Amino acid sequence: MNGRRSLRSRLTLLVATAVALAIAVCAVLCWFVVRAELLRQVERSLEGPKGLQGVEWIESYCAGGPARPRESTAHGPPFRIPPFRIPPVQLIYAGGGRCVIGATPVKVTPADLALTQAPPGTRRLRDGVTDGGEEVRVMTRNVGPGIAIMESRPLEEVQATLAALAWILAGVTALGVFGAASAGLLVSRTALRPVGRLTEAVEYVARTEDLDTRIPAEGTDEIARLGVSFNAMTTALAGSRERQRRLIADAGHELRTPLTSLRANIDLLLRSENTGRPLDPAPKHRLLTNLKAQFEEMSTLVGDLLQLSRAEDEHEPYVEVAFHEVVEEAVRRARLRAPDTPIEVELLPWYLRGDQAALERAVVNLLDNAVKFSHGRQGPVRVRLRGGELTVRDHGPGIPPGELPYVFDRFWRSSSARSMPGSGLGLAIVAKAVRDAGGEVELENAEGGGTLARVRLTGSPARPPGA
Repeated sequence: MNGRRSLRSRLTLLVATAVALAIAVCAVLCWFVVRAELLRQVERSLEGPKGLQGVEWIESYCAGGPARPRESTAHGPPFRIPPFRIPPVQLIYAGGGRCVIGATPVKVTPADLALTQAPPGTRRLRDGVTDGGEEVRVMTRNVGPGIAIMESRPLEEVQATLAALAWILAGVTALGVFGAASAGLLVSRTALRPVGRLTEAVEYVARTEDLDTRIPAEGTDEIARLGVSFNAMTTALAGSRERQRRLIADAGHELRTPLTSLRANIDLLLRSENTGRPLDPAPKHRLLTNLKAQFEEMSTLVGDLLQLSRAEDEHEPYVEVAFHEVVEEAVRRARLRAPDTPIEVELLPWYLRGDQAALERAVVNLLDNAVKFSHGRQGPVRVRLRGGELTVRDHGPGIPPGELPYVFDRFWRSSSARSMPGSGLGLAIVAKAVRDAGGEVELENAEGGGTLARVRLTGSPARPPGA
């Protein structure tokens, strides 16, 4: 049933229930506090006759002494008036007898009889009934060997007061429940108004896919934070969609050139075969070699795109990596690709946790760039690994300062490299691999010409225990 209620109705019900329970608890506590106070007042009045004179008068009365009432005569009152006010009491004796003064005899219990044998002054308070069935509060206390006094007060007025108070408190509770329900409805409407705006915005985005929608976020409460988080989410989604759109456009642009060249070369081969005029072996060999190179370029481009399309959590399990060995293997591969380019290497041990294949691919890309731009120029490629910082320096033409902020963007290529082979994804792959390993990478112009790539990775110069 609760699953079908709206959030507003559930919040209203919750507030009303909480307030109603609070009022009900307060009403019950109030009733018990008043009851306890009324009973304390009754108990304070159950002090009995004060002083030895009152007790002696009661004993004399019950023993038939001068205090006993006489037959009414014309010479005096029907009985002698005691010198103080005596409330309705009764004496009880160890043998079970009793002497009642007043018109409210109270039933004697075995516990009352036991008090006749207790030390003088011992008392006991209890609820009791009169012989007529009226409820009373009774105090019994020992006043001498084998004698106890029982004094009682009727509870009828107390019970009537408590009953009236119960009805009053019930009415207050009912009124409080109504007020709580009204307050709960008002609170739910006020509190959920920002949630309603957020819901409308989410429904609008889901219906129109307009990720530029923003929610006004005012204040620092949870609702405001939710609005800020929603705005941040739509901004991130818009950026992701823009990057996806740009990636598709750039990939299509990069694929168009090799596909056009492939189609032209294949058309040439087909035309030569269909016309019966086959190409000479040397031109045909060059054409097939060109086709193979173009296929390899497309395969590399597709592989780079797949590498960049992976999410951050889509990688091989991280292991302990000897980064200096990774760099050494990347240098070996670079020397095989460009045997005419000298590469100077200085490597110190460095260990870290990461994806070894991705890190090797990143170092290979840095070396390929350095070798490509250093080809036919003065100076070797210098590779250094010290204290977790890898530097790769070439002696190429360098990068214009205005283009340095874009070197790690996908498909970006420097103006000096647009005539060279490549897809423009190498440095983007480097940045992703280093970022996934928790490191930093930057590219700058080196003193004396060329570029300097810096890669910083967190790790240790010593192999971790157990690695």
